[in-house]
Amino acid sequence: MDILNILKIIAALATIATGVLAFVRPAAVYGFTGLRADGPRGVSEVRSILGGLLIGLGAAPFAVGAAGYTTLGIGYLAIAAARAFSVVYDRSYASSNLISLGVEVVLGVVLVL
Repeated sequence: MDILNILKIIAALATIATGVLAFVRPAAVYGFTGLRADGPRGVSEVRSILGGLLIGLGAAPFAVGAAGYTTLGIGYLAIAAARAFSVVYDRSYASSNLISLGVEVVLGVVLVL
């Protein structure tokens, strides 16, 4: 197994881990997203979108193979594009936002290679 495949597996597992954290501890996402889940509806959104979706997308490569890694990578690159737009348009230059952008670009590129 080469280093690129190992990095892809790590990226998928990190996606799953992030999803599990959001699913199990919705209040914890504030620390890395700045989003607060105030009330049952907000908690439900965090559990489903940041939890369930990330768990499913991270698990997809293990279920469908190479196409799952590519799909996950495209997802990260789409998130990065939207975040880059937001950084400029909304003037959201917080260091955590720029770090997230960098991580999303790196994960996206690794996963689509």
